[in-house]
Amino acid sequence: MTATLVLYDDEFRRITQVCDRLVREANARIVYVIDKNGQLLASGGDADRVDSTSLASLVAGEMAATGGLARLIGENDFSVLFHEGVKENLHISLVGGRVILVVLFDKRSSLGLVRLRVKKCAEELVQIIDVLLQRSQMPGATAQFAEITDDDIDNLFPE
Repeated sequence: MTATLVLYDDEFRRITQVCDRLVREANARIVYVIDKNGQLLASGGDADRVDSTSLASLVAGEMAATGGLARLIGENDFSVLFHEGVKENLHISLVGGRVILVVLFDKRSSLGLVRLRVKKCAEELVQIIDVLLQRSQMPGATAQFAEITDDDIDNLFPE
């Protein structure tokens, strides 16, 4: 497991903009950005038609399993996975070793177009994630969460 990313409003908006642009430019149906722990960070397109929580968990598990297979044969990772279905396809890529970019597309697009557009968006996502990691390492960045106790959480959600 990797440390959980703390997603700030500015970076969330930027990641969402990347997702929306990728949907348009790749003629995709849905784009998701997921952290390696299986948490959905952002999405674009018609994301409500898929159970995004299940998809995020399954994709993260698949990337972990695929990473194990890669190491078994002497590779560090397989950074791109592709699943071709009868009606829809999934392009899954590990971005910056930290997040997973998932593109769901159909016959209105092509694998070549998706790969081309993903490459460009991945570079931008790496920059955004780097900013997030830098912000999380700043003194006091996690202090606002450190003072929250289990009792505080229980008081927020009484039974």
